[in-house]
Amino acid sequence: MSEETTKTELQVHENPLLAMTVNPTGESELKDFLVDYVGTKLDNGEVTVQMISEVLASEFPEFVFAFAEENFLRGYQLGLDDAENLFREQTTTTNEQTG
Repeated sequence: MSEETTKTELQVHENPLLAMTVNPTGESELKDFLVDYVGTKLDNGEVTVQMISEVLASEFPEFVFAFAEENFLRGYQLGLDDAENLFREQTTTTNEQTG
């Protein structure tokens, strides 16, 4: 028998990618700048993706808002497309069974 684990609502909504530590790698000037800037601003040697997003939200809210809005709209459209496809599949299946 499989062992089930129970997650809290907080755990379900956590994004592990936000907790990732970001290190300057030299591969991108912008990435290196953001990591250095956020590390200096928050006086922390280990910078996470969450920290970068918080600093961007407080210092460049126009960018973060536009990015979030676009992401929301794309997700909403995807949900509508999925619902429409599900309706088509159900209608086709019903027509095949009655026909």
